[in-house]
Amino acid sequence: MTKVTLSDPIALRLPVDVLADIEKIAATADRTRSWVMVRALRYYLATEGKDILEIERARDGMRQGKFQDMDFLLDELEALNKDDAA
Repeated sequence: MTKVTLSDPIALRLPVDVLADIEKIAATADRTRSWVMVRALRYYLATEGKDILEIERARDGMRQGKFQDMDFLLDELEALNKDDAA
């Protein structure tokens, strides 16, 4: 198994109830608190975090002028529909 490269330790303050749940999950799954927190963070990054990053990439593209006018796009779609109807 390949060894994962880890960062330096970080300090994190959590609400007491969240930490209690993490500790219960870790004990039940016979894992460490770190393992549970990394899994939770990876899940967040794959879902909501990914959405946030995609929005930022789109905004960055807009700032760089990488976008299409909505009217132009709708005209293209309408033209495609007319072609399909024929």
